[in-house]
Amino acid sequence: MADAIQSREDPSGVTGIGNGPQVVSTSGTLDVIAGPLLNYRRTSNQQTGQPVWHGSVLVVTTPGQQNPTLVLSPAGAVDANVGDVRFSVDARTFSGEKLYEDPKRAFWRFILDVPFQQFESRWKYDIQNLVYVDQKRSEKPQIFAIPSITQSMRIMFHSCNGFSVGTDVEAWSGPALWNDVLRMHAERPFHVMLGGGDQIYNDGVRVDGPLKAWTAIGNPHKRRDYPFPETMRADCDEYYFQNYVKWYGQRPFSTANGQIPQVNIWDDHDIIDGFGSYTDHFMKCAVFRGIGGVAHKYYLLFQHHLAPPKSTYTTDAPKTTSVGEKGTTPADPVQLKDTFVMTDDVGDPSYIIGHKPGPYVEERSRSIYCQLGARIAFAGIDARTERTRHQINYPETYRLLFDRLDKEYTANKDLKHLILLLGVPIAYPRLAWLENILQSPLIAPIKFLNKRFGLAGGFFNQFDGKVDLLDDLDDHYTARQHKAERRELIQLLQNFSKKFSARVTILGGDVHLGAIGRFYSNPKHQIPAEQDWRYIPNIISSAITNKPPPQAVANLLARRNKIHHLDHDTDETLLEIFDRDPGINAKGERVATNGTNGATNGAANGDAKIDKKTSDANHATMPSRNYAIICESNLPPSATLSAPTPAPGQAPSINGSTLSTPPAKKDNPRHPIHVGEQGAGTQHPAAGGIVPTGLCGPYGLDVSLRVEISNSDREGRTDGYGFSIPALQINEGLRDQGSRW
Repeated sequence: MADAIQSREDPSGVTGIGNGPQVVSTSGTLDVIAGPLLNYRRTSNQQTGQPVWHGSVLVVTTPGQQNPTLVLSPAGAVDANVGDVRFSVDARTFSGEKLYEDPKRAFWRFILDVPFQQFESRWKYDIQNLVYVDQKRSEKPQIFAIPSITQSMRIMFHSCNGFSVGTDVEAWSGPALWNDVLRMHAERPFHVMLGGGDQIYNDGVRVDGPLKAWTAIGNPHKRRDYPFPETMRADCDEYYFQNYVKWYGQRPFSTANGQIPQVNIWDDHDIIDGFGSYTDHFMKCAVFRGIGGVAHKYYLLFQHHLAPPKSTYTTDAPKTTSVGEKGTTPADPVQLKDTFVMTDDVGDPSYIIGHKPGPYVEERSRSIYCQLGARIAFAGIDARTERTRHQINYPETYRLLFDRLDKEYTANKDLKHLILLLGVPIAYPRLAWLENILQSPLIAPIKFLNKRFGLAGGFFNQFDGKVDLLDDLDDHYTARQHKAERRELIQLLQNFSKKFSARVTILGGDVHLGAIGRFYSNPKHQIPAEQDWRYIPNIISSAITNKPPPQAVANLLARRNKIHHLDHDTDETLLEIFDRDPGINAKGERVATNGTNGATNGAANGDAKIDKKTSDANHATMPSRNYAIICESNLPPSATLSAPTPAPGQAPSINGSTLSTPPAKKDNPRHPIHVGEQGAGTQHPAAGGIVPTGLCGPYGLDVSLRVEISNSDREGRTDGYGFSIPALQINEGLRDQGSRW
């Protein structure tokens, strides 16, 4: 058994642990189970000053494959008007690195680097001799786009890419909105897609998977004390792998995976619903610790293209139940039988690794920093690995993040914007009143009847017997136990924004509806948004696939859209951006357009039903599937696509000196508070998601929230709701005004 955990050199040129399955494929083809999956990692600068794009491609194959290769070659300029162009590189060949192999599958990674060009460029990659095990799939080269040296990236943001247990998938047309993503990508390509968590739903592991019998145990104490033996670990390992293969191999999502580079963080459904937000004593039970390790293994492989830990938690191997500074150690020889795991994977400089393992996923958190083209930086906080019911991240993790931001922005004065990705919204209506009701003594009699007779079975979760909705409420930054952590994070962001004159925009998902939250300076300060370092929008885009909450829930949240005070200097509320339901014109009529910003003719003629989404009074929350497009308002001088002329009565573009009038105390801040928010909604120039508006200064951003018109439209067509975010122009006289840090 000792031989199984000896380190060895793999034929692909990497060092690993374990001897692998000891089989060699003789087919002459690369037999692929899943992939290719394309990731973006970071940008670096060569000594010559030319920036370099770094990414990776992952394929999952049958075991025994030998040294696969990938050929990368130029595929022309994105803009046809550029004409005949010369690339700075010719076709290149990249060798695969084996990350992991067992008797059923192997994971191969290709690390790519591509020099940026003076023009927006397309690149083709072709994995040699690729043949799919599933003969219904066909192999072909993939093409992706990279911005020019002077461009920032065009961003697609999504979250909640799966279905909750019990959802009628056919009634919701499956992952239909990915068809719309691909249509928009074909019109003007995305350079990156940001996954905000729940890229896959693994909740079925407790319904039709290996945790079904455990979940059915009626006594919570017996369920908590249940072991997680090697047999259960192996069954869960197989379940998570097969669920990834099924979901990531499903069109049209699989098509997007191969053409649009991904950057992902994870959330609870990537593990199991509510993971991290149940009571501490239950979260520490053997089964939760075990599935946390298995889910983390496949999260690293499929979503980050990284080698997994050598082994994960199981009660059959007592040494795996102790946690060291770097996670679960030492390796379990049983799990490494006939298995190979890369051990010299240095990861990537884009990762910000936590100082110590999380409390339930016993590995260190993995936050991300990278540059998205010329002027935008990105940070994604791993808000699940360290999460408990009372904390979202360790204080040390926030320090690591802001130390990294300080270092990067000090070194690069061209950075004008920070996009921060969180798993859940942070500028969102308060729900403390609902928490009070669900935790009050009034619930006790119902809970007793549930335990004795099964009354209100769907109201209580199957794990710790608490009200099922509480784990979702406890996830929110606005939950009472996260209030201080939330305030401190926003104040750190404001301080960063003021110091570097960089606008901050936050992305958040999870809540299965669309909304736009904003923090901004209290009107008493009379600071224009263009100069307001406290103005931080929160783009809430969720879900791209899962079904939305009922209309009544969205309307209730809209009624709770009060003006809140983060502190003495900062207010917050949702922007009323939803001027009408998707697929409906200003007269309340169904509309038909052939473009991307509307329904198809078929849908308009009654082939797809369009239900009313919200009440007439709700303009703040949209219970319909959606995703977001984010790009700079102004194209670089080398581009030929021109911004539109403002329509009559619409605010003109600002040139860096024209400022919006700050809201007065009597004004309603749910309405627009600066030029870019004026006319927010379906008639805003940014709504279409294609043509830059020219609004909000040379470094402003355009945002299009793409909202599904009808869940019975299998093409997933959307309407767009637009607004623009101003660049930050710090007024030196205001730098110290109102500062309370």
